[in-house]
Amino acid sequence: MLHNIGNALSLVFKSLLNRRATAILTVASIAVSAGLLSIVDRVRTDTQTSFANTIAGTDLIVGARSGDLNLLLYSVFRIGNPTNNVTWNSYETIGDRPEVDWTIPFSLGDAHRGYRVLGTDLGYFSHYRYADRRSLAFDKGGPFTSATEAVIGAEVAERLGYDIGRQIVVSHGLADTSFLTHDEDPFTISGILARTGTPVDRTVHISLGGMDLIHTAGGADREVPPVAGYEPEEITAFLIGLKSRTAIFALQRFVNEFEAEPMTAVIPGVALQQLWGLVRVAEYALLGVSAMVVLASVLGLLSTLLVSLNERRREMSVLRSVGARPGHIFALLLSEAAILAFLGALSGLLLVQLGILAIRQFALSEFGIQLSVQLRAFDLYVLTGILGIAVLVSIVPAWRAYRNSLADGLTVRL
Repeated sequence: MLHNIGNALSLVFKSLLNRRATAILTVASIAVSAGLLSIVDRVRTDTQTSFANTIAGTDLIVGARSGDLNLLLYSVFRIGNPTNNVTWNSYETIGDRPEVDWTIPFSLGDAHRGYRVLGTDLGYFSHYRYADRRSLAFDKGGPFTSATEAVIGAEVAERLGYDIGRQIVVSHGLADTSFLTHDEDPFTISGILARTGTPVDRTVHISLGGMDLIHTAGGADREVPPVAGYEPEEITAFLIGLKSRTAIFALQRFVNEFEAEPMTAVIPGVALQQLWGLVRVAEYALLGVSAMVVLASVLGLLSTLLVSLNERRREMSVLRSVGARPGHIFALLLSEAAILAFLGALSGLLLVQLGILAIRQFALSEFGIQLSVQLRAFDLYVLTGILGIAVLVSIVPAWRAYRNSLADGLTVRL
């Protein structure tokens, strides 16, 4: 039996080799469609995972009154601009509540060569978590100990070629090019954070005192603010970690109803779900378009098989003359379609893997998206789905070949 199966497969491959140009084009068409469907799902899921891994262990994000998504995007992902600031008195009032375990203040508004500058305190390096509650670690150096020192992310160091001891200048605003630079207040790099795959890699960190220092007039004789215990008048936003998550909704309501000034408190996970809800329509639209491309490529396979039937009637007649039954002819067409679909889908998935290996570093550095190179269950669904659809649509030309083989015998219609 195995010998017969081997002979049948040999016959199928020889038949495809005889029509190699058409077979290669069909495989290429299916490969492109399978790869497109796989990469759309890969980018969709990996983007969500990368965003979710950006912050962990933070119960609330608090900022001036604005939309939940806007607050999440500018405070955590460094996307967009804050609407207003929060006074330090309000920050202390909320931070002193008994249910609060820790707080991390943020002050934004400046940049260095296109990378955001974040003013914060030393608690940032102790309490900030990402991915599976991983702590920030230093690849080189350590936290800033002076208001004139800075800690940079891994991407900033790599892309700009910076190292410990290098002096950098901060510019006002967020554009790559600024006409207002704080040349009189350079910062010395004291530490380089290990790569996290989050916006932390693309951030320059300075102390709250350092942030105020570059915005204070007075020249070189100004007093340099301390790092520990410094209290600015305003900050942009702050993160809150609670002693118990059972108090999260009560504190959120307290912040949202705070009478001293209008503020908004958002739960990071809930805000992320809102974000995915907004883009879900686009995700499904892309998946739908990709699925239609797959269907079009499989229909192209059907068209190829149907068009080739008349050209192959002599081949079928010869097979019948050497003992092949009509059922063998039927199985031959099904096998050809299955092999073409399998090779096409497999080639598409392999091309996706190679493409991800080639662009994953670019995607991480430019967009903060960590693309996975592992095969997923969805890839197997794509492979089996295309194979199944191809076999189903090939039943039509296989049936016609079956009927032709019964009617033709050794007769060839011209």
